[in-house]
Amino acid sequence: MVMTAPTLENAITAFDYYKFDERLTDKQRATRDKVRAFVQEEVLPNINPYWEKAEFPWEIARKIVDLGIIGGPLAGMDFMELGLVSYEFAKGDGSIGTFYGVHSGLAMGSIMMLGSDEQKARWLPDMMTLKKIGAFGLTEPQVGSNAVGIQTTARRDGDSYILNGAKRWIGNASISDLLIIWARDEDGKFGGFVIEDPRETAGVTLKDIWGKIGKRGVLNADITLDNVRVPAANRLENVSSFRHMAQVLGLGRYGVAWEAAGVAAGAFEFALKYATDREQFGKPIAGFQLIQAKLVEMASEITAMQALCFRLAELMQAMKVDEGILSMAKYHNANKARRVTQLARETLGGNGIVIDNHIARLWTDAEVIYTYEGTNEINLLIVGRDLTGENAIV
Repeated sequence: MVMTAPTLENAITAFDYYKFDERLTDKQRATRDKVRAFVQEEVLPNINPYWEKAEFPWEIARKIVDLGIIGGPLAGMDFMELGLVSYEFAKGDGSIGTFYGVHSGLAMGSIMMLGSDEQKARWLPDMMTLKKIGAFGLTEPQVGSNAVGIQTTARRDGDSYILNGAKRWIGNASISDLLIIWARDEDGKFGGFVIEDPRETAGVTLKDIWGKIGKRGVLNADITLDNVRVPAANRLENVSSFRHMAQVLGLGRYGVAWEAAGVAAGAFEFALKYATDREQFGKPIAGFQLIQAKLVEMASEITAMQALCFRLAELMQAMKVDEGILSMAKYHNANKARRVTQLARETLGGNGIVIDNHIARLWTDAEVIYTYEGTNEINLLIVGRDLTGENAIV
């Protein structure tokens, strides 16, 4: 049986067992609904061929501009809206969500939070309209969770810096126009260096990573930097330590907590529809106890994830978050997303492993979410350190 996507009418009243919708303002609800409609009308009908071929869906991505959400705060959105956008994109497809999160969140966020007024004026307007695509280069082949130990170097040479090193798993890199590379200078200071037109810059080698099982529609690249010259004016002005850049990572971790809840909710909604439509032994499979057990477990976990996200949004808006609070949200929701998407796939039986029914994509998206923006093990240990005062990471 091939299951079609829920209708837009049904999607606008999507799963909300504890009526969190009542807590939203009209503006927040309008932002959520327009992204939800976009996912139903543009993402779900078109994404599967791109995922199958591991191609970036430009046809879909370019239309995000029309939603007026790029840049987050620059687009007038509060933290609840930022979270809801991540949630709704994730319900449809993780690749689209990651493209948006890397460009609008990590790349634009770095410039917004750490750039000078001149740098913001130079780069952000074109980024808001997708005339220029951003990427965020932190992770390295030998440096993942221990990001503070990055090995990429930046040596001052007149009015330029010379970058040497390597980066790995960098989303949007091969389609980027502005590639932010994080490196240490000769004084050991941490810095962000914006490479303009990286595909045309001498010494920059970009190679997309193939063979991914999840988020196949977004491009992640290996990057080699061999004596890459970057103007000194392209060093982000307001960052000199890892602590400064960690503010951007915190914003990313916030979005990923919402993303994990969204991927779980999307999988559940498809599974619930399938269970009510699919008949075996003369009745819908939703009428069998084992299926109901799966559905109730999924619904309970998603409701808990939603509650955590809504409270987290309130704390973010009030500027009452810290590293432990953000890490707990990412740890909990990424962990539960794996379980929920697994149960959703089981509910569909053999039909759950084909992408026509969408759950297979969301299931593998959950695996990616579990590892990025800090592996779940690292996020667990950050919370443990916060609770006990003891550092068990090293």
